Amino acid sequence: MRNVKKENLPEKICPVCQRPFTWRKKWEKNWEIIKYCSEKCRKNKNEQLL
Repeated sequence: MRNVKKENLPEKICPVCQRPFTWRKKWEKNWEIIKYCSEKCRKNKNEQLL
């Protein structure tokens, strides 16, 4: 992901809050398994109102 402009970073949709979130350096090695945009969403995954 070197020299990639911010607008060209990979993006996913959080299943809890339904908001898009983009790739972060700390997720570099496990981006494929990241599902949630934050710890708050990860902890509230069972409380989603659907």
